Amino acid sequence: MQIVKGFKRGEPTFLATLVGGVESCFEAVPLSQCIEQVLSENRDVMPEELSQRLPPQKEVDHQIELPSKASFGGPVFFQKKKERTLRLCIDYRALNKVTVKNKYPIPLIVDLFNRLGQAKGFTKMDLRKGYYQVWIAEGEKPKTTCVTRYGAFEWLVMPFCLTNAPAPFCTLMKKLFHQYLDQFVGIYLDDIVIYSNSMKDHVEHLCKVFKVLRENDLCVKREKCSFTQLTVQFLGHTISHGEIRMDGDMVEAIKNWEAPTKVLELRSFLGLANYCQRFIFSYLAIAAPLTDLP
Repeated sequence: MQIVKGFKRGEPTFLATLVGGVESCFEAVPLSQCIEQVLSENRDVMPEELSQRLPPQKEVDHQIELPSKASFGGPVFFQKKKERTLRLCIDYRALNKVTVKNKYPIPLIVDLFNRLGQAKGFTKMDLRKGYYQVWIAEGEKPKTTCVTRYGAFEWLVMPFCLTNAPAPFCTLMKKLFHQYLDQFVGIYLDDIVIYSNSMKDHVEHLCKVFKVLRENDLCVKREKCSFTQLTVQFLGHTISHGEIRMDGDMVEAIKNWEAPTKVLELRSFLGLANYCQRFIFSYLAIAAPLTDLP
């Protein structure tokens, strides 16, 4: 079991990243037999597409609180994803503008990184259309109306473009994984990272996470999952045992950013640069002349 030895020695030799078909990756990478068995037993949690049926109703429903009874209908359009598939989008800007904002706290990224940085091995999972697992609350569906050339339609489950969508989804994920959070599971929206200090623990942790996913009818994108890695890419950072670095693509994006000529453009740049401040000595002092601009 070479990967077990790799975990113990901290060697970056036995990375096992699932990209595309699982079977071909099993042949190309020396995954341990125990991990291979775990993945095989949980293939039903990693379907290529979600079932056409509605997900079972969970404890969390999404409500849209408006200050008036105004009706809305958002136009539909598509955006290309990195993998060249299309993402259905709805222009809910008018609805979002008048929606009472839910201030539910999103997990602090720094807290996640501090815990992950001490682990020796990682698995990263990406939920397949996770927001679709949250129902729209009864009486709220007309507010989600979207307009197409074939007519107007209401959503039964939560679409991605609503301003408060992250709040009920974060609530759901915390309810489902609360007993494992800060122990061996880190969650940011629909990204799940499992971190461990030994292969034995990692197999056990994987089984527990798969069990929660199956019991709650949640599915993951196996083409975006990476199992038993010594290094993991997470939220624009590269994390390995005792080390956290900025992802190379993020650094290049900052280096190649066009010089802003307007205050709004400057704020956009600072929003990205602030993400890197923990890696820049005296960042706040350096950025102060820019952040103090009216």
